[in-house]
Amino acid sequence: MSQSDASITEYLALAGLAVQSPDVFAATVLRWQQSLQQYLQQVAPVSVQWQYKVPELGEGGACSLFGQLADEPYDLTAILGGQSAHNQQALQLLSAIAAFYREHSGLDWFGIYQARANVSGEPVLVKLAYYGAASRAEFPLNSDFAKISNNSTVGLSGKAKIINDVAAYLGSGGEYYTCDPKVQAEACLPLFNQSGKIVGIVDAEDFNKNVFTADAQALLVAVCLTIPAYLP
Repeated sequence: MSQSDASITEYLALAGLAVQSPDVFAATVLRWQQSLQQYLQQVAPVSVQWQYKVPELGEGGACSLFGQLADEPYDLTAILGGQSAHNQQALQLLSAIAAFYREHSGLDWFGIYQARANVSGEPVLVKLAYYGAASRAEFPLNSDFAKISNNSTVGLSGKAKIINDVAAYLGSGGEYYTCDPKVQAEACLPLFNQSGKIVGIVDAEDFNKNVFTADAQALLVAVCLTIPAYLP
């Protein structure tokens, strides 16, 4: 087993992802990793969103009010400790990874979140790069919020959550944080550093059911194995 195969196998074990034909899956992940690395080496610098629009939050901040945007955009400057050259480069690379994912997945929404303490000192997942509709900037990383949020659940547990049919998931009693009611499928996967610590998550969503095929999951795993090295 090569080092790359080992890292893929280790990620699947840590994230609790069971796949059919593990050797075939690992080979697909590796191809995606190589394609992504080549893309990052060749792509021109992309624009960085230090500020982005966010929805108004409902009572208690438990759910977003869909279609109603807050007057003030969210600004990453404070939580990242300033607009340094290092942070600028990190956000450019993460934005490039999001662009790569958009090009090859065709999905409607994707976000990269890092586990950090916010300006109030509270542990959160903060959205560093994304594409798609406006969405929440920070997800609290605590057990109470995890009861209604897959993002927070995965950010705490490190276990991936793939939902190919949101309506069926809700019908079976699953808890779900609804930001966009058009979303019919969601995959939320953890990010780990080299020591296996959870350092963030990715969240991918689509307006169609059953989009997270084996190949789609392999692309997501490749992205998850790539991102941690570029986090600010």
